[in-house]
Amino acid sequence: MRNKVSVGQHTLELSNINKVFFPADDITKGDLIDYYKKIADKILPYLEGRPVTMHRFPDGINGEGFYQQEISDYFPEWIERKSVRKQGGSITHVICQNAATLVYLANQACITPHVWLSRKDHLNYPDLMIFDLDPPAEDFTPVRDAAQLLRGFLNELGIEPFVKTTGSKGIHVLVPLDRSAAFDEVRDFAQRVAAALSEQKSDKLTVEQRKDKRKGRVFIDYSRNSYGQTAVAPYALRAKPGAPIATPVQWDELLDRDFTSQIYNIKNIFRRLSHKEDPWKGIWDKLHSVNNARQKLENMRKSARESQG
Repeated sequence: MRNKVSVGQHTLELSNINKVFFPADDITKGDLIDYYKKIADKILPYLEGRPVTMHRFPDGINGEGFYQQEISDYFPEWIERKSVRKQGGSITHVICQNAATLVYLANQACITPHVWLSRKDHLNYPDLMIFDLDPPAEDFTPVRDAAQLLRGFLNELGIEPFVKTTGSKGIHVLVPLDRSAAFDEVRDFAQRVAAALSEQKSDKLTVEQRKDKRKGRVFIDYSRNSYGQTAVAPYALRAKPGAPIATPVQWDELLDRDFTSQIYNIKNIFRRLSHKEDPWKGIWDKLHSVNNARQKLENMRKSARESQG
């Protein structure tokens, strides 16, 4: 079945809108498209200017999904794109600048847009640093606790981070940056932070990548802080039963023992947004310098060594 929808200056022809994408929840492709049309004003500030990797599921979440970086030849010319350097050549990504592009991607069965941590005008200089907190088991309490520990540590460095659910298993803690540092510097700093905190809280946190060596501790993953790496966009749907959504939240929400990474979904997100302002509003007014924070971290560790000596 085909239908048409007008989004901004563009009229899009939609296909298979009655196809069920989330069988357990009776959510169709049309519902997916409608969600992204309605959420556009919330999600676009976190997509604009960023190369997109599409997580597509043409047959719904029970079918075979795939990640697509390169824009397809048949995508309309009005969709913005950016050629980026990759090992062995280059790839041309979609840049999602408007609601029409977002709806077009949903019609391509892109359930989840993943975006770079940098923007098209300064691809080597991220404006976000990310820590991905991965739970050791089904219990979400250790992840909530780990996020608060990480926030406290960053506060000591003069940084106030932001937090969001991933809509999957974990939590993302993010720091807006002033783009004065390249990816290598940002990754190095993130690694130092993760290592220092995991040393302090070695019974609860780890930077050990091998799962069999984590021993029930929360894994602080800093590896996404690299050129070309992506993270799920805020307010993006995830291809999981219940249609959970990666959602920016306030720090005090993590204190609720019923809070999980999948607490918000396609059926309750608009009720939340109707009475709560976006917790990330003003995030780009609070930019941090990696260089300043690195110096504070070095001073902190020096003082700790001196006090032990």
